[in-house]
Amino acid sequence: MKGIAGAYIAITGASGGIGLATCQWLADSGAFVFALDLKPSDEQVGDFVHVDVTDPASVAGAAEEVLNRAGRIDGVVAGAGIAENDVAAEDMDAATFEKVIAVNLRGVFLTCQAFGRRMLEQGHGRIVNISSMSGNHIVNVPQRQCAYNASKAGVTALTKSLAVEWGPRGVRVNALSPGYVDTPLNALKRHQHEEWKDRTVLQRFADTTEIAAAVGYLLSDEAAFCCGTELLIDGGYSLW
Repeated sequence: MKGIAGAYIAITGASGGIGLATCQWLADSGAFVFALDLKPSDEQVGDFVHVDVTDPASVAGAAEEVLNRAGRIDGVVAGAGIAENDVAAEDMDAATFEKVIAVNLRGVFLTCQAFGRRMLEQGHGRIVNISSMSGNHIVNVPQRQCAYNASKAGVTALTKSLAVEWGPRGVRVNALSPGYVDTPLNALKRHQHEEWKDRTVLQRFADTTEIAAAVGYLLSDEAAFCCGTELLIDGGYSLW
């Protein structure tokens, strides 16, 4: 894809799942990848940069480190995320709710803000935020995860707001909303897999490389007219 080879791209949540697959896809496509996370994994791809996405100083420091190493920042993927473990809304404590929001929504905002400032100074840049079909399209069943769903709805709304503010200034902001993906996080809930697949038109989970390729598209020049786009890739789950 045009605009990927030779680009300097930072990815949060890069140590596993969609983040790791995205790092690999981008690196294979010729990008210079900066893998941002709390700690590197054994399979880490790209140059590791420590970051705590809930800490403004840590995120700002990571952005500065990437800029110092690369000289510019062409793209960012805000992919760090967590979910509560099947907690009924009436039983959820405030700390659990706030933790999910802190990583999934506040973390995306801080990432976009820190890297976006530098992109605005450059006059160009591309940001892809990882949202979810759970944000605006469906409510997950049988598991209960109101904090996760609320956080991802916020990510989509934030993406559209930033796109309006920053698009005219050369920074494209878009979101990718996956359905169920074959990741280590989903592997922890194998007892629910058959029900999830039965509710998906294609009767399977997405492979992480399929999601990574979609991220690559939104970062590429081919997606130059995408501004505030939410790309839903859910295998038809939301069609029922």
